[in-house]
Amino acid sequence: MNKESKRREALLYHSEPTPGKIQVVPTKKYATQRDLSLAYSPGVAEPCLEIAANVDDVYKYTAKGNLVAVISNGTAVLGLGDIGPEASKPVMEGKGLLFKIFSDIDVFDIEIGTKDIEEFIQTVKNIAPTFGGINLEDIKAPESFEIERRLVEELDIPVMHDDQHGTAIISSAALINALELAGKKAEDVKVVVSGAGSAAIACTDLYVLLGVKVENIKMYNSKGLLTKDNPALSELQLKYAVDGPKIELAEAVKGADVFIGLSSGDILSADMLLSMKENPIVFAMANPNPEIDYNLATETRKDVIMATGRSDFPNQVNNVLGFPYIFRGALDVRATKINEAMKMAAVKALAILAKEPVPEQVNVAYGAMKLGFGQEYIIPKPFDPRLITVVAPAVARAAMESGVAKNPITDWAAYEDALRERMGNDNKMVRLITNRAKLDPKRIVFAEADQLNVLKAAQIVHEDGIGLPILLGNKEVILELKAELGFDAELEIIDPKTNEEEARRNRFANSYWETRDRRGVSLLDAQKYMRERNYFAAMMVNEGEADALVTGHTRSYPTVVKPMLQLIGKAPGASLVATANMMMTSRGPMFLSDTAININPSAEDLVNIAIMTAKTAKMFGVEPVIAMVSFSNFGSSTSPGASKVREAVAYLHKNHPELIVDGEIQADFALNQEMLAEKFPFSKLAGKKVNTLIFPNLESANITYKLLKELYKVNSIGPIMMGMGKPVHIFQLGASVEEMVNMAAIAVIDAQEKESKKNKLAK
Repeated sequence: MNKESKRREALLYHSEPTPGKIQVVPTKKYATQRDLSLAYSPGVAEPCLEIAANVDDVYKYTAKGNLVAVISNGTAVLGLGDIGPEASKPVMEGKGLLFKIFSDIDVFDIEIGTKDIEEFIQTVKNIAPTFGGINLEDIKAPESFEIERRLVEELDIPVMHDDQHGTAIISSAALINALELAGKKAEDVKVVVSGAGSAAIACTDLYVLLGVKVENIKMYNSKGLLTKDNPALSELQLKYAVDGPKIELAEAVKGADVFIGLSSGDILSADMLLSMKENPIVFAMANPNPEIDYNLATETRKDVIMATGRSDFPNQVNNVLGFPYIFRGALDVRATKINEAMKMAAVKALAILAKEPVPEQVNVAYGAMKLGFGQEYIIPKPFDPRLITVVAPAVARAAMESGVAKNPITDWAAYEDALRERMGNDNKMVRLITNRAKLDPKRIVFAEADQLNVLKAAQIVHEDGIGLPILLGNKEVILELKAELGFDAELEIIDPKTNEEEARRNRFANSYWETRDRRGVSLLDAQKYMRERNYFAAMMVNEGEADALVTGHTRSYPTVVKPMLQLIGKAPGASLVATANMMMTSRGPMFLSDTAININPSAEDLVNIAIMTAKTAKMFGVEPVIAMVSFSNFGSSTSPGASKVREAVAYLHKNHPELIVDGEIQADFALNQEMLAEKFPFSKLAGKKVNTLIFPNLESANITYKLLKELYKVNSIGPIMMGMGKPVHIFQLGASVEEMVNMAAIAVIDAQEKESKKNKLAK
């Protein structure tokens, strides 16, 4: 995508269909006049009077306890500088989005139109009663130091300037583990810091608390080494200034143990890295270009322990590992401030978490056989679901122990359960899927690339590194649409009907005919079929000219699935082909099967569908808890539909005891743990959170997933084909661009899985 196209796409994202990225939604019923009379006049007077009598009741009757203000004056927006309060608003809304999706904290973004320190402080103090916490953002130094100091002192709610402390907390956790790997002690190491802004000062302050000695630190700004005779230095910078001559950065790093970069790209050369001590620690955190390229650093020295601010290299120092969970813990105990004890608790929690066994979901997301503590894993990954249940409680405990918690937690197990429940409504799974696909992109045939939305999806897949699109369709139309979209990548474009594809059509036709000659298919029939894009695309996958195939945007599902079953067929050992939809519900990802193929599956079919769906869930790092749903509960009906489900469950209990599965059961009992425990405590699902539903027929499954999708705007990925011999996935008719991108990522992961299985069998 060219620069203008990227600009247009970014502007459309922020303006359509509704301007901005966040909105306010009601949390109470409002359907009736009675509801409204409770929400506002006259009912609202009662909580007002309670709060007037006891101001702390504001936390009981309003949203204050889960509401954070993200506040800026736009004077130091990352990468953009002093752009003003209005121009900073998209960034602040984005920060609000991160708060919500990572820790379920609601946010109002506040942009203040002043650069005057006193005016800024007074404005924040005046609006503070609205909020449970204040996140300061993108305020230039040195003003940011004074603003934060005053607000922390003068307010009784948590205040943190994330630009300073976020990076400090994450990099400190990384430093603890890097020192351990390097066999070094904090009090002994010599540290060079490139950068002397708010983040660099905050980082260095925390490193000193970890044991690094001030006399072993050399700090540089854009003018060079900080020295005490420099009158331009702030009071906070002066504590890291040194006596003596100004030595160059290259000289300072000689024999140094640690290099911390919070400055600009490519200022640490390979020769400078070579001059450092054994097992050097290099945190090159400038974005987008680190102080030294990761690949250059690791090629120059095999013993380097390296971190950057980038997501495409190991050990990303990413603030999202910290601020959502620090504020979560602070809010949950109604802390009056975020103090050093709470920050250090977050540091130690992150450091310890990196040494714990990594959940399979995280391994799956990052395409790793087994992530583990070492040079390439010294801090947790941002998508690790344990972060909220590890960091937030650590911060909450520290608040209680340091005497700043007004609402102490007494039941920690219940608290952790509540934290897990909070994260049921996020879409991390989509990000995990995309991230995993990008680790090993595959060649994907888009069989309808002359359709605008399909081509848009292919463009995103290519530009995001998810896969390598092969575009099928009318070449002239595709080129016109590419020009319209600004999609200037050189990709293979194939029109199966053209003369130039005659040789390949004939080759595919012969190959197909040889497999179908005794099933009523003549060579002439096969040649005719190869002019059809879905047949041609399927043969590309069969013949190894593509790794995966996606199609179906413009045709009905049965029409598209037919050639796939004819040409691709079932995987070895598969008794049937079925489909599952992964629904991103408020309780987390749910797998629903069979949503597209088997109209009235038998008991044996239901067994196989359940087993295949369980494998699919595990492919995405989800441990399946399966409910075989029906209109009856555990024998309450003897109808054929309920009986076949009961028979399937009995078989699974006997022959697959490793599966957590039960039924037949009504959907509400399956999904409501309290109802299930009360009425059917004997069930294998009792006390467990169901995440997989197997339906007795196609009607119920298909209707359910489409109702969820349309009524509640639940994101759906699928139908995911299960049991196919090759990675083939079919869109629903009229699928959106987003749905097609997600399906392409699924196709890539499917190809990765099949390739891995093939390689294992070959050994």
